[in-house]
Parts: sequence; C-alpha cells; structure tokens
Amino acid sequence: MVKKTPKQKLSKKQKDLNNLFVNFEINGKKPNIFVILLFILAGWLIISSFFLTSADSKKVSLSEITNDIEQGKIEKLEFSTTEVKAYPIDGSTLLKSKIPANTDFLNYLSAKQLDTKVQTVTPIDDSKLMDNISLIINILFFGLFAFFIFSMFKQSRGGAGGPGDIFNFAKSKAKMFQKGTGKNTTFKDLAVSEEVREEMYELVDFLKHQAKYKKVGARIPKGVLLVGPAGVGKTLLARAIAGEANVPFYNAAGSEFMEMLVGVGSARVRDMFKNAKASPSALIFIDEIDAIGRQRGMGIGGGHDEREQTLNQILVEMDGFDQNTNVIVIAATNRPDMLDPALVRAGRFDRKISLTLPAVEEREKIIAIHLKGKPLTKGIKLDQIAKRTVGFSGADIENMINEAAILAARKNKSIITFKDISEAATKVKLGPERKMLSSEEEKKMTAYHEAGHAIVAHYLDKADPVRRISIVARTQSLGHTDMSSDREEYNYSKQKLMQTISVMLGGRAAEEVFFKEQSVGASNDIERATDIAKRMVTEWGMSPLGPINYVQNEDRKWLAMQLGTHNEISENKKDQIDKEIEKIILAGKKVAEEIIKKHKKQMILVSEELIKVETLEQDDFEKLVGAKK
Repeated sequence: MVKKTPKQKLSKKQKDLNNLFVNFEINGKKPNIFVILLFILAGWLIISSFFLTSADSKKVSLSEITNDIEQGKIEKLEFSTTEVKAYPIDGSTLLKSKIPANTDFLNYLSAKQLDTKVQTVTPIDDSKLMDNISLIINILFFGLFAFFIFSMFKQSRGGAGGPGDIFNFAKSKAKMFQKGTGKNTTFKDLAVSEEVREEMYELVDFLKHQAKYKKVGARIPKGVLLVGPAGVGKTLLARAIAGEANVPFYNAAGSEFMEMLVGVGSARVRDMFKNAKASPSALIFIDEIDAIGRQRGMGIGGGHDEREQTLNQILVEMDGFDQNTNVIVIAATNRPDMLDPALVRAGRFDRKISLTLPAVEEREKIIAIHLKGKPLTKGIKLDQIAKRTVGFSGADIENMINEAAILAARKNKSIITFKDISEAATKVKLGPERKMLSSEEEKKMTAYHEAGHAIVAHYLDKADPVRRISIVARTQSLGHTDMSSDREEYNYSKQKLMQTISVMLGGRAAEEVFFKEQSVGASNDIERATDIAKRMVTEWGMSPLGPINYVQNEDRKWLAMQLGTHNEISENKKDQIDKEIEKIILAGKKVAEEIIKKHKKQMILVSEELIKVETLEQDDFEKLVGAKK
C-alpha cells in the first residue's frame, strides 16, 4: 500500500502570491509570453546599467588615486580611455575616477613616476563592451518591431487568436447563415409592397427550381441591388431570403473587405466567392456595398487604390470568363448614385429593387407585426396609428412601439394605450419633452401660434387634417401642430402647395393679429414656406416666368466653379425670380390672416384650451371647432 503524501498547507500570503502569477491579467487579457520576455530584458538592461556596474565601488578624483599610489596603497590598476579603476592592497572599496579627455593614462603615470609603484597596470578595451550593449539594444528593438507586426496581423483577424491567425488575414470574413439556428426571418415577417414580395419569391424560386427556368432558356440573375433610404428594411429583406432559401447564405459588410494592407480586399473577395462556388447554388449578401463599390477614378491613389482593387475583383467574380456558376449576389445601399457604372450594369446586378418608405397599408401591417405579443387596451385602431406615422420607416415604427412600451412601464401600467403610442410617435419625430420655465406671456403666444396653424389648416379644403396640437416644448420646437393625410400623396397641385404655405404661415399671422407682434418661433415655418415657393418658381414652373428650370444641379455647379464661368442665370432674371417668390409668400400669408380674422372665436377657444391642457388630440380639437369639411 502506497502512502499518500499529505499536501502542504499554504498560508494566505502564499495563496495570494500564487493567484497573482496564475491569474495575472492586463485589461482583462492574459499578456503574451513574448511581451513578458521583452519587459524582463528591458529591466535587466536597466538594472545592469545602474546597479550592477556601480556595486562596491567609490567615485573619487584622479588626484586621490595618485596620492594612494604614491603611498603604496594601490595594488592593481585597470583603465580604459575614459575611466580608471584602482584596487587597494587591503581589499577595501574599489576606487573609480574619470580620465580627462585626450589624456594618455600610461604617459600620465610615467611622467609622475608612478608606474613602478603599482604591481599591475591593465588596459581594458571598452569598445567590445559598447559593441555588446549595441547588440543588446538592436535585439531589443527588433523584438519590439516583431511584436508590432505580430499584433497588427492578429488585429486584422479581429483578435481571434490561434497559431495560424497571422497567415489568415486574407481569408473572407463573410459569415455563413445556418438555417435552423435561432429565430429565422421569413417573408411572413415582412410588410412590403406586392411588387417587392413577388421579386423576392421569384428569386427564391430560381434557387429552388432551377430546372424549369433552364428548360425555357432563362438565365438566373447574377445580382440583385436593394436600394432605399435608411430603415426601410433592406437588411431585413436579405435575412428573409436567407430564411426561405435552402442554399448556403453568406453575409458580409462592404467595410469588412477594406484593410490597411494593399491586396487584402481582393483576396477576401476571391476567398468568399470560392467558398460560395463550392456549393451547387449559393447566395451572397453584401451590406452597404457603396463602401467598396464607389465610382472608380474619383479617389486618391488611382488604379492602385485598395478600394478600387477590391471593386475590380468583385466585377470579375460576378461576370468574368467563368459562366458556370450559380451564385447570386444581393447588395444593399442607400447611395445608388455613387456606385460604379460597371457594377450596376446588366450582367452583374441584373435587377434593382427600390424600397421606399411604407405606405399607410404597409405601415399598418408593420405596426401589427411589432405590436404582436404586447398588451394593448381594447379599441386601439391600427389604421389611426398608421395615419399618424406618415414618413416613418420600418425602423422608426419599431422604435415608436418600443418607446410606447417603455413609456407605459415607466408609468407602472400593465397595458399600452393609444396615448402612449401617440406620445411615442411624437417623440420619435420631434424628440423628447423639454422642461422649460416659460412665462405666461410666452406660453400664451405659443398657444395662439400653434392654434393659428391648426385653424388655417382646418378651414382650407386641400390642407391635411389636424391630428394633434401641443405647446409642450420638444428638442426641435417650443410647440407643434401635427397634420397628415389619410393617404400618401405623390403629385401636388399648385393649389395644394399654396394652401400648405398658408398653413405654415398661420402661426406668424396669428401672432400679428392677436398680439401685434412677431416672434422667432416662426423661423422654421418661414424657412420651409420659402423653400416651397422657391421650388415652385425655379423647378416646377408654377409662376408667370413659365415652365423653365432655373436650378443647376451639383455637377453643373461644380463644373462652372472649376472653369471660372459665371452663373447661367442673368441678374435680371434673378430679380424676377425673387419677386415671384415674394408674391407667393405674401399671398399665402394674406390667406392665413383672412381665415384667422374670420374665425377669431374658434382661435380663442382652441388657444385657451391649449393653455389649460397643453395638448389636444384630433377628437378634442374637432369637438371645439367641428369636423373638417
């Protein structure tokens, strides 16, 4: 029977010391052994220069050493070109002294007849010592440089670690979508137009049933470009395709191809397509492709620019000599005007799907998707919420629903009300409430200002109905009047635009009618009204100047500036344009003043109610002034 050796008990100090070495970390990471060795080497150099060389020695003047030699106290001398060491006979402390510049120490001893009074005089070649120190310094700098290169390669791999990382920086960073892992997005989770839905179904059908398309000689599209403003669901649409298609799906961002090293981007593109071509069919999604697909020749670096090299490789992979590939590339961007023409031509991106801001029916479906599973009060009508969110993207609607839930929870409520959703919509559009200490006079003027917008809009037949009036200060305003149509409008008549200008100037007109005063609160209204009037004259031909476009696009402006040419519009014509803009603005303001003077009682009623409750919803407003005709 073997007797076990009892474990030695460690004291608390010993345990703490062990933990210090075993669990030693810097910024949450264990340091590399290479770094530790470099620090040890640097420490050894410091210690050897300042401590080891000066141990058991005493610095004295050269005359003191000379006196000791004359008295027979020195047994041995060692000297270099700059320093002399004297070893006493009694073995006491070593003496050191500096030798004056341009002094031959042996001649110095002979001149004083001291060379015979010392047993040994040994010269030391200090050039070897300097060579050794120089070698150590060179090794140290080489080690630091090697560590820098190692760290750079490791960072190019995202710090993944592993022995082969420094050789894998040219590998693609595209992530392969694994179907069945986590929650998959499908077409049922999307609320898009029927045209977009049909395009996506057709794309998935291409991959699932290739034979029926090849039977009639149809060619599978090489690429699909998703174009639209931010937040409309381009990436979400790509995730839905990945969830529906039974083929490998690779996801990458445009910026992931760009690195400091030239050639890395094109190498990663080759590796990504190589992995995709290994399957019978595959999908590649490149988000924000404008990061690498910008028009060539517009940047610094010419043809050797890293971004252009990466783009060239994508062009070759999508439509090169190899035509027997079943890889479809889906790309998303909100800047299609910046893309290179060779990238968006037929044969590469054969299809362009434009995603616009959702219409009222689509917004209603998106709201229903995001409200699913959330506790709501009975009687909430989704169509009313959809009408309140004109101009909202899908991302804005998701944010609005989340803000409504947060607001309900903050008030310790277990259900979400329509008021919560309405407040969240205003917060997303105009920002959060601001607690401002305003005087009664300022509050009253703000109430009449906002009532002016509402009354003018209510009594103009082409103006949008009033949804909400508030004098609560927000990030972007002291108050607001929310007006939106029941349906989206894409073609505005001149009468509609003139009434819109009158509504915008209703606040300023109310200030002048009731207070005989003007405030800076109308600055944004005036800016927007002026912009509409200017476009009516210069772009839309809605003035006596005729259907002539007087606006230069950005390219023409830039070219004129480079060539030093004058503006194409004459000074006389500019004066006429200014006068027509002035006529439109003053006509709109006159209409607003007439409506406010005609309906003074309703103005006072709405303003006084606003001062009391601060916010009026559409139903509350129409109870005071009647329904809009």
